[in-house]
Amino acid sequence: MTREAPPLALLLDVDGPIASPVTRTVSAGIITSLIALVAEGIPVVFNTGRSDTFIAEQVMGPMINAGLPARSVVHAICEKGATWFSFTANGPGTVHLDRGLAMPEAFGEDIRTLVAARYAELMFFDGTKRAMVSVEQQVTVDNADYLAQQDRFDAEVLELLARHDLGAVRLDHRAPAASGRVDYRVDPTIISTDIESVRLGKDLGASRAVELLAAQGIVPEAWRTMGDSRTDYAMADWLHHQDHRVKHVDVRPDDGVPPKPYPVLTSVDLGLDRDVIHDDAGAAFLKAWLDAVTS
Repeated sequence: MTREAPPLALLLDVDGPIASPVTRTVSAGIITSLIALVAEGIPVVFNTGRSDTFIAEQVMGPMINAGLPARSVVHAICEKGATWFSFTANGPGTVHLDRGLAMPEAFGEDIRTLVAARYAELMFFDGTKRAMVSVEQQVTVDNADYLAQQDRFDAEVLELLARHDLGAVRLDHRAPAASGRVDYRVDPTIISTDIESVRLGKDLGASRAVELLAAQGIVPEAWRTMGDSRTDYAMADWLHHQDHRVKHVDVRPDDGVPPKPYPVLTSVDLGLDRDVIHDDAGAAFLKAWLDAVTS
């Protein structure tokens, strides 16, 4: 197999830098830039907590409809590494699922029941997830109202996990199972709560991304990762520790930029105001990378 060495490969979180956290959709400008980067031979890999269904509807479909180049392959690593698939201009390939990383079905049904009974006005149960159990803020609800109830909901989640004897951690709170094990994580975000295996994460997604490109004979000269939360740094951490050249873009640096052994960029590095965040910042960085590889 002939090895390709593109100057960059992109490993992109979806919520925030690509999809608007308000509308949950992807702008036409971002779709155009993604397609142009693919056309220039830049590998694009999505690394997200979203389901394969979400990526197919909000990312793959628009890219194909807007003219994804023939014979190009785009990879999507979903549910923080639990599922993954690739797509071309002809549509999606097989969705792969690591069943060993899936939450017990009975627990998922209990969360579905809890949401329907007590929280339906604020959030919905994401029935498209294959491994994680996730709830998400209703689009019609103000984010402040959702966040005001998130801690209460998460506390009930921890009670249900204990009832199922599933050891879990949420931020600094640790509640082992009877065996002493902690196999699951409650991960709150600004618009959702994910309940998942502790083995899932953006670092696992990064590992899968490298494997998927290597299977195509592609070894990029450098990586650019992009996300909107502290947990997204894990993909750049993993790449750096595996001796890949990497720069990370934080499109929502309000939590503070942690010290890292690799460069961390924000909208300020493009000459933009600090309040240019989320998909506005994502769009600007995609355009900057496209300009760099076509200049």
